[in-house]
Amino acid sequence: MEINVLGKKREYAKGTTLYMISKEVEKELSAPVMLAMVNGKLKELRKCPKDGDVVEFITSASEIGNKTYRRGMVLVFLKAVYTVLGARGLEKVRIEHAIGKGIYGEFEGKAQPTAENLAKIKAEMERLVAADLPFEKRVVSTEEAKEIFHRHRMYDKEKLFGYRRVSKTNIYSLGGFEDYFYGYMPASSGVLKVFDLFPYEGGFMLMLPDKEEPLVLPEFKEQKKFFDVLQESSRWGRIMGVETVGDMNSVLARGELGEMILVQEALMEKKIGDIAAQIAAKGNVKFVMIAGPSSSGKTTFSHRLSIQLKTLGMRPHPIAVDDYFVNREDTPKHPDGSYNFETLGAIDVELFNRDMSALLRGEEVELPTYNFKTGQREYKGNKKCLGPEDILVIEGIHGLNDALSHSLPVESKFKIYISALTQLNIDEHNRIPTTDARMLRRIVRDARTRGASAARTINMWPSVRQGEEENIFPFQESADAMFNSALIYELPLIKQFAEPLLFCVDPESPEYVEAKRLLKFLDYFLGADCEAVPRNSVLREFIGGSCFKV
Repeated sequence: MEINVLGKKREYAKGTTLYMISKEVEKELSAPVMLAMVNGKLKELRKCPKDGDVVEFITSASEIGNKTYRRGMVLVFLKAVYTVLGARGLEKVRIEHAIGKGIYGEFEGKAQPTAENLAKIKAEMERLVAADLPFEKRVVSTEEAKEIFHRHRMYDKEKLFGYRRVSKTNIYSLGGFEDYFYGYMPASSGVLKVFDLFPYEGGFMLMLPDKEEPLVLPEFKEQKKFFDVLQESSRWGRIMGVETVGDMNSVLARGELGEMILVQEALMEKKIGDIAAQIAAKGNVKFVMIAGPSSSGKTTFSHRLSIQLKTLGMRPHPIAVDDYFVNREDTPKHPDGSYNFETLGAIDVELFNRDMSALLRGEEVELPTYNFKTGQREYKGNKKCLGPEDILVIEGIHGLNDALSHSLPVESKFKIYISALTQLNIDEHNRIPTTDARMLRRIVRDARTRGASAARTINMWPSVRQGEEENIFPFQESADAMFNSALIYELPLIKQFAEPLLFCVDPESPEYVEAKRLLKFLDYFLGADCEAVPRNSVLREFIGGSCFKV
């Protein structure tokens, strides 16, 4: 049979698998092959192509391929853990958070992730990789899956499948160890050569390569403040008895969503009040600098923080760094000629510093307004003069970067990092990436406020993520405070708004694979309406109905 592989027509015997073809052409590729795209459809490598098929291979240098690498590596890790430690002294292995380029997790039970235990586990992982064992897949009924995971004492998965509407599910195994994973797997363990494992903060850190350098193990860079915020959110979820999607579905099934919303919103208000108290206690703060990645709820947070500052006797004034964009013709460009609005060079840094310094000296300043339609800066009589109680709340992508506010005294600034750091996991071994929750927020908001399709938002998301990696994440540890805007209850509500938009993505479009993945993800959740969500909630910034101008 004739197959078009990597743009060339090649002859193969009937029954040849995609994996066999990938091994033949892997020298033409720059990274290990994880999956294949056959006639525009994503496939695992165990599949056999048909005569006339067009095949492109997905490597770990892509977003999809890198996620597949990570899933495969987690299964290798779990197989090694239970081989080395056995099941008796180990109640549960929890895959918790992504920290930088690594995955943090914890053990429950007598067996702990000591340096000695992790060294043995790492050695077993290396053995499994060297053995190049196949990731085997079998289809079972949902009822059988529940029985399997009950037998394996994976009770989070058992609860998850208790709410599944599909009749069949896929179970993966490696060397006889069975588990369920949200997404496709590589063909075998032999492609997963790059990793490290070591103890961290009472748990373990599994370091893995990223898609930019798929053959290089990245350096571990500690992010203590970020880690502490994630751990605090996880602890709160544990106390509330809502750690996984199955737990959340149980809350909905029992009719307890209203109380969950009230408790979560009360906690969020308390956190915002605590940050306002920190600002007031510092005494000499005149500039509150707020930054965070896309769809973190920065605007709503700024409004709610301002209200809390007012209760402490301050007079907050919002300032958008975007109003200091350079004129459109002076905006830096990407290599492809498109405007790069996310680089610091797109901001008139010197004008921003002159205006802020003048305000700090007590002078009256007329602040600019940026006209996004014309791409020009305008002045409309927006004059400010800071009195003793006045404080500026400044929101912008570069707020944590001191290069933006280089002329302002350090003691006059209070920097806040905000992000939606999802504390909910699908189950004990499948975490929910924070980027997924943020992208769903963005899809819903873009459709509501800009009339944008889900396909358009999905298409531009990689560019948004690149801007975050370059301009926000490197500075997050410099923040004086971190705020987690994720709401433990939000995904069942977002589901109702996002699903219709995702179903509209054309199956022939490049964005369809991602839309299909998000639909599968949302299918884990029971749906819920948004009637009980307060009008000042961060969630209202995305689904509509906010009492703030967002």
